[in-house]
Amino acid sequence: MTASEIIADNNNKTETINHKFEVKEKDVDVEQGASKSRKAGLSIPWSKVIIGMLALAVLVAAGAITWVFQDWQTSLIVLAILCGVYVIAFYYRWIYIAIRTAPRDFHALYCYVKILLLTRKFTNKNWSMPDIFHDMVVKHPKKACFLFEDETWSFQQVEEYSLRASAVFKAKGIKRGDTVAVMIGNCPEMPAIWLGATRVGAVCPLINTNQTGNTLLHSITIAKCDAVVYAEEFDTAFQEISKDLSPSLKLFKFIRRPLNTSPDAVKVVESQNDFTAMLENTNPAPWTVSEGEGFNGKLLYIYTSGTTGLPKAAVISPSRMVFMASGVHYLGSLRTSDVIYCPMPLYHSAGGCITVGQAFIFGCTIALRTKFSASAYFPDCIKYNATAAHYIGEMCRYVLATKPSPTDTQHKVRTVYGNGMRPVIWPEFVKRFNIKKVVEFYGATEGNANIVNIDNKTGAIGFVSRIIPAVYPIATLKVDQETGEPIRNSKGLCQLAKPNEPGVFIGKIKPNNPSRAFLGYVDKEASDKKIVRDVFTHGDSAFISGDILMADELGYLYFLDRTGDTFRWRGENVSTTEVESAISRVADQRDAVVYGVEIPNTEGRAGMCGIVDTEGTLDLDKLAKDVAKDLPKYARPIFIRVMTSVDMTGTFKMKKVDLQKEGYNPSLVKDKLYYMDAKSDKYVPLGNEEYEKIVSGQIRL
Repeated sequence: MTASEIIADNNNKTETINHKFEVKEKDVDVEQGASKSRKAGLSIPWSKVIIGMLALAVLVAAGAITWVFQDWQTSLIVLAILCGVYVIAFYYRWIYIAIRTAPRDFHALYCYVKILLLTRKFTNKNWSMPDIFHDMVVKHPKKACFLFEDETWSFQQVEEYSLRASAVFKAKGIKRGDTVAVMIGNCPEMPAIWLGATRVGAVCPLINTNQTGNTLLHSITIAKCDAVVYAEEFDTAFQEISKDLSPSLKLFKFIRRPLNTSPDAVKVVESQNDFTAMLENTNPAPWTVSEGEGFNGKLLYIYTSGTTGLPKAAVISPSRMVFMASGVHYLGSLRTSDVIYCPMPLYHSAGGCITVGQAFIFGCTIALRTKFSASAYFPDCIKYNATAAHYIGEMCRYVLATKPSPTDTQHKVRTVYGNGMRPVIWPEFVKRFNIKKVVEFYGATEGNANIVNIDNKTGAIGFVSRIIPAVYPIATLKVDQETGEPIRNSKGLCQLAKPNEPGVFIGKIKPNNPSRAFLGYVDKEASDKKIVRDVFTHGDSAFISGDILMADELGYLYFLDRTGDTFRWRGENVSTTEVESAISRVADQRDAVVYGVEIPNTEGRAGMCGIVDTEGTLDLDKLAKDVAKDLPKYARPIFIRVMTSVDMTGTFKMKKVDLQKEGYNPSLVKDKLYYMDAKSDKYVPLGNEEYEKIVSGQIRL
């Protein structure tokens, strides 16, 4: 089921997802309790006030009459009974919700307290990540920290490698406040190198290993890098931009050699920038407390995925990394004894902070894979005796599309955690691979709010408490779907979205609270765009995610779309996420990317879908019929682009900017194009002649 279907089933709603997207600006009453209404500057309906006053009058009158004609003890009994009747009559729904959600909410509260105690401990000691990791090394030096291919790296070996890196960086003049980028694929050395650099006080941007050309140059420039450590396979990428790099930039080439390689084979420094040879010819630096900015200072820069343009460098502090990793650890019921399988790229916050954090902060063992492979996912889990595994984006769909195998259930994985598992495949994935718990979480790399699905609720990405909402200050606000701006009331304050109403997700900012601080991007102007002010009171502020979520009556949150990924057609709002999910399902789990394109002299944007068909077996007639069953007419794609591949970000998000720019113009698009013929309700070929007729209005869509 899709997210909208799940919510509809839970709440007996019959509205479609796109009807729910219509935000009624005149409806400003938010039934979230008097205190929240006052915070948001909203009024309680007069009808409820009058009923409440009448009920209070009845209670007082009944108590007085009983006291006069009986005695005060009897009046107390009558008052108690009437109060009970009043509470049940007027608050029965709240009581029902409280009973249903109290176990979830109080378990989450218990975990949240543990997270706050952990962050307080590190705050008091002002530890940076190398110091936190050293604490794990002291506790169990011989325990496996990383498993990679046929290698086992103990905690002690990882620290020794990082201390060598610290010694090399110091010898090369790297000091506190410098910026040392790392562009290395998944391997134990990658986090060990940034650990070594941050120990001497540097900040480490983790560069996406798929970047080349202007994008790579942009990532180095925006972070103001003083040095870059890059793997030898990216030598060509750096040669291509060498003339545009600053002459003062130090470049170090990392050449990976298997663990315990004989020293006799590597003593010669191949070149002045051979970082691996430098490490092997340098003794580990003596351990010292990190020279960095401490627990709340800068640690890493993580680049956003760049699905809508050039990547931005988000600031990650040790406190942010601890908050993200501990949230998944405690709320996801992970254990320090877990072996966690991670095919995620370590340059991203999911793999590089949340999963690596399980080792650095909690002492778990992490099994790494160089690159994700759907067919190797569970066989790898068997190989490494993994008890938990990490996923992201479309990976679960790719794994589900593999042929059934005995390895589907021969593994020991009890929990998978990550973000981006589509509700439509969730039940089938759990059933086929015998997964006891799915811990779906949500949180922007640059944000200050993370939410976690802690009780296996299918399709949910987390929850907001209905009974103790003030404990964790997150919310969904009513939003203009076209502009992405929150809708404000007459006092200029934002409005909370009601249950089953789409809203943009926010996290309140409290600068003095590490768990609520917003560090944003290196680019201050970009950071300011992610802050909304005058939220519930004048002068307050919050991080605005740009993601549209919906909370059901019980507070479970479901991802719907990103602002900007919804387009309007035939007077209706169309969710690209919902359409992509529906098409992928009926097209045998093929990659599908949906976007809106303009047609001259036509209001709104028509839906266009790019579908990957590597073998030429896509049946467009069947697709048209199947889509008609699942989607309302306005949501069905008008144009189809059949592709052999689709560009993906490193975190398995499909890029659509270039596809949207090319549109449906055959002179720009080399792939096969089709359009929906209004008479036959079939997709027919779109050539230059048809394109001209569509643009001129001779063919009406």
